[in-house]
Amino acid sequence: MPKAIVSVTNDLFTDQRVHKVCLFLVQQGYDVLLVGRLRPNSQPLDRSYRTHRMKLSFEKGALFYAAYSIRLFFFLLFRKADVLVSNDLDTLLPNYLISRLKRKSTLVYDTHEYFTEVPELVSRPRIQAIWEKIEGWIFPRLDKIYTVNGSIAERYSTKYRKQISVVRNISPQWHGSAPKSREALGLPADKSVVIFQGAGINIDRGAEEAVLAMEHIQGAILLFIGDGDILPQLKTLVQKHSLEEKVWFLGKMPYAEMMNYTRYADIGLTLDKDTNLNYRFSLPNKVFDYMHAGTPILASGVVEVRKIVEKYSIGNIIRSHDPVMLAEDIREMLENRSMLETYKQNCRTAALSENWEEEQKILLTIYPSAH
Repeated sequence: MPKAIVSVTNDLFTDQRVHKVCLFLVQQGYDVLLVGRLRPNSQPLDRSYRTHRMKLSFEKGALFYAAYSIRLFFFLLFRKADVLVSNDLDTLLPNYLISRLKRKSTLVYDTHEYFTEVPELVSRPRIQAIWEKIEGWIFPRLDKIYTVNGSIAERYSTKYRKQISVVRNISPQWHGSAPKSREALGLPADKSVVIFQGAGINIDRGAEEAVLAMEHIQGAILLFIGDGDILPQLKTLVQKHSLEEKVWFLGKMPYAEMMNYTRYADIGLTLDKDTNLNYRFSLPNKVFDYMHAGTPILASGVVEVRKIVEKYSIGNIIRSHDPVMLAEDIREMLENRSMLETYKQNCRTAALSENWEEEQKILLTIYPSAH
């Protein structure tokens, strides 16, 4: 059985895209090993393929990336792999070096975002320049590359004159098996529910404005499910404005458990700002999670999200990130129950064609069957 080693820099728990690719590889007949890192708050994993988490001395910054790259290089060096799957630029260097040392290992690059333009790098031009050099050296030498949407693929294709496949980060069909009641989830029966989910609740994703908008909304609660760099600031903001009863932080949780909450939400928020190329071209997985749960979407107007929302008529586009105007947009949706019901029905219809079962067919051209 051919071996595939898939590497990421996260702790594996909430990365649904990588999990879906690993399951596809298993179906294709590969012996899969997923490699990430162990964090102090990492939760146990239960996967149908092998996993390995590396414990590192550093949590973030240049020292983390250096330590991770060195550890991953030596981890891969002493293991057989027919296929190396590098997820994002922060895993690419050790994977590329190993693929050059072990010529029989095929390297596949799955870039989840326009990495060098994330806000954390845009604000630090010297660090950004280092990542640009790494990408500029390796990217032209790659043969198998795919990314999450057409806008990013076109950008990379123009920059490096390479053919880029598109495999969007779409949810699998969700059938809501063993659903829990609102009461079991602790959701109040007399309040509307607005949800903001994501594995990367970071700067410029509109989370702060969503919190502040709740000052101007009555009869509703806002749920944050997931993790991210600005959660501590969000919690401070909630305390400062005495919004503890309106804004709840539920943390990271397994996908099936999260979708139990999402199915009861009246509105799903995706509010990335057009402050950098990466967010301008973003198409978050939560857009499809909301769709599959039948949850109407309130979205910012970034290009790829707008295409989906308007194509299937499954929600509205915000007028502004200003908290007062955002609150008006939320109230307008919550008060128009017939419109929400139409959006819910449209979500269910769209989910029949927009699902991972259809999208993963593109992977057949990238990972040949090993059976």
